[in-house]
Amino acid sequence: PTTCGESIVMRLLEKSSSLIKLKSIGFSKHDLNNIKSILKRPNGIVLVTGPTGSGKSTTLYAALNEFNSLEKKIITVEDPIEYNIPGINQCEVNEKVGLTFPNILRSILRQDPNIIVIGEIRDIETAEIAVSAALTGHLVLSTLHTNDAASAITRLTNMGVSPFLISSSIQAVVAQRLVRIICPECKTPQINGENVPNVSGFNTSDLENAEFYHGTGCEHCNKTGYYGRAGIFEFMCTSSELKEAIHRKAPTHELRKIAHFNGMTTLMEDGLRLAKNQITTLEEVMRVSMK
Repeated sequence: PTTCGESIVMRLLEKSSSLIKLKSIGFSKHDLNNIKSILKRPNGIVLVTGPTGSGKSTTLYAALNEFNSLEKKIITVEDPIEYNIPGINQCEVNEKVGLTFPNILRSILRQDPNIIVIGEIRDIETAEIAVSAALTGHLVLSTLHTNDAASAITRLTNMGVSPFLISSSIQAVVAQRLVRIICPECKTPQINGENVPNVSGFNTSDLENAEFYHGTGCEHCNKTGYYGRAGIFEFMCTSSELKEAIHRKAPTHELRKIAHFNGMTTLMEDGLRLAKNQITTLEEVMRVSMK
């Protein structure tokens, strides 16, 4: 209730979105191959992280579609169930009758699942059950609310999960954001990359010999210059060096540095890939990746 009347927010779910393939999400070829490889492992935790509205659920459902088959028993715990997927056992949280994330997860572990999907890790109890499941032969997929991939590790540590258990169970973390796509109807060349003004965070070498575009604004895009959205991603795979750093509770900036040294593409770098491919603008990449 407000002084001007009732306020309501509606979330519209498109049924076709539940059928999206992992290859259609927008990962780079390198990251896509790595993610598919991780998802073939029999156990461990894969986390998808980002702020509210960054497309985490879409990525999670795309991952589910990747290995949804009669040979694998997949059980989800969701709050709420956003899409009904054939062949998957989906459970919805209902705290009024005691169906909380932890209670449902305990029951799921007695159902002999191959893959467990947790809508969101919200507390220490859920986190510890997820880790326990991963260490006892289950592949666990879930989401967190953090700004980047490395921060997901720090969030679990701050929740109270043992660093040793985190390093032993986490296989990979995917951080993501959504950038606006340049409107195809008013798309026009901007300026040469080396002359882009007021854009910090990029090396001059990153911008050389690249032609960037922007939207001038038209009726199709309601004068915004953008139409639609695409994802940018940060895929952090837990190498032996990173596991050791997690075990000794290294700070977030050190985890990020190790992951980047081992080949992780940052959100900004992946955004630059889209800008170079004339999908979005440098300004848009800066706007979302610096949050």
